[in-house]
Amino acid sequence: MAIDFSVEPEFQDKLDWITQFVADEVEPLDLYFRGRVSPFDKTNDELRTLIRPLQRQVQDQDLWACHIGPELGGKGYGQVKLALMNEILGRSSFAPSVFGCQAPDSGNAEILAHYGTDAQKAEYLQPLLDGEISSTYSMTEPQAGADPNEFTCRAHRDGDEWVINGEKWFASNHCFASFLIVMVITNPEVAVYKGSSMILVPAGAPGLEVVSDVGIGGEPLGTGHHAYLRFTDVRVPAENLLGDEGSGFKIAQTRLGGGRVHHGMRTVGVAQRALDMMCERVLSRRTKGSLIAEKQSMQHMIADSWVQLQQFRLQVLHCAWLIDQTGDYARIRQHVAGVKVATPKVYIDVVYRAMHAHGSLGVSNQMPLIGMWMGAPVMGIADGPTEVHKDTIAKTVLKQYEPYEGLFPREYLPDRIAEAEQIIANRLEHEVGNQ
Repeated sequence: MAIDFSVEPEFQDKLDWITQFVADEVEPLDLYFRGRVSPFDKTNDELRTLIRPLQRQVQDQDLWACHIGPELGGKGYGQVKLALMNEILGRSSFAPSVFGCQAPDSGNAEILAHYGTDAQKAEYLQPLLDGEISSTYSMTEPQAGADPNEFTCRAHRDGDEWVINGEKWFASNHCFASFLIVMVITNPEVAVYKGSSMILVPAGAPGLEVVSDVGIGGEPLGTGHHAYLRFTDVRVPAENLLGDEGSGFKIAQTRLGGGRVHHGMRTVGVAQRALDMMCERVLSRRTKGSLIAEKQSMQHMIADSWVQLQQFRLQVLHCAWLIDQTGDYARIRQHVAGVKVATPKVYIDVVYRAMHAHGSLGVSNQMPLIGMWMGAPVMGIADGPTEVHKDTIAKTVLKQYEPYEGLFPREYLPDRIAEAEQIIANRLEHEVGNQ
């Protein structure tokens, strides 16, 4: 099997352009807004004024919404190309919006592109692809977390409508969303893999209540962009069902698989930025009579960070390559789960070392490192807790093996040596007999 790590020159030119463009034109948005304005707030006039010209430049480069097929105005790139792009976009919170591939909108767009009707695409997908609106993916629940086996938010058919009742938790960017994609149980009598469905719900639908806005640690209580939602007899037209009834779990896996790979490569971008800051700092500051970069412990921290990033980057790209080769997330779920498990560990380790190298400055609000650090544990729970994915990996690996019936393990040396001696004795007897 040929192994080729090269990137075709034409696409490398695109990556080089993206790198320069993000550094020169997009990262200033992060510094200018500094959390005052969310990239998902499509109604903010100042943001629209600044971001629209940048989006047009991206469109002129034919790099807009590259995860979507040409029939909908994208490039239909495979996961390897998307991963290489996301590695660069991960350096800026505004970059995905500038390139039309911000999560959760990108994943929601993929769902609509794959499973949406023509009417659904016109009403929900096209404005999303045009960057005119934002959306929410509403899956997790207060009592169940990300385990669909424990979901209690249900929908039943009443004539030409679906009626939704239940609660959803941590619906990200709901305050900016024009619509939600909600995972509900439509048939509680069967397993969730056959009894869940996805339904489109317009924001502000009667009966949809925001119990509270939830923020990340450090944000004032009662504020934040993640909603605790309650559905009380929320009615939507029957045609708001995405795909077939009972296909919700399948749709979710289609959406989450690619998203986990993109999270991984964006994490590479964030961690590389942290490593860049660490190396610059230790080459610029002296202590105990020499540069910090000359201290052995710091050299080991830099080496460990570089090795982790190299290993993780190749892991993500290999997973992306497998997706492109197979087109089947179920067949390679072990590799997708592996990316999910590795992501927060790499994020936490590299950013922590960078913070430590900066001393008190690293944990202050004068550097971006503490903000990066807050993103690290989020990666451990986003798209499902790490422990669940470890279970997936272990079960998949164990299926490749069989138990050994002997009293001692197969590699028990006394038995192996006896077998080897018999093999060699037979071989010698055969050789002597041929002379």
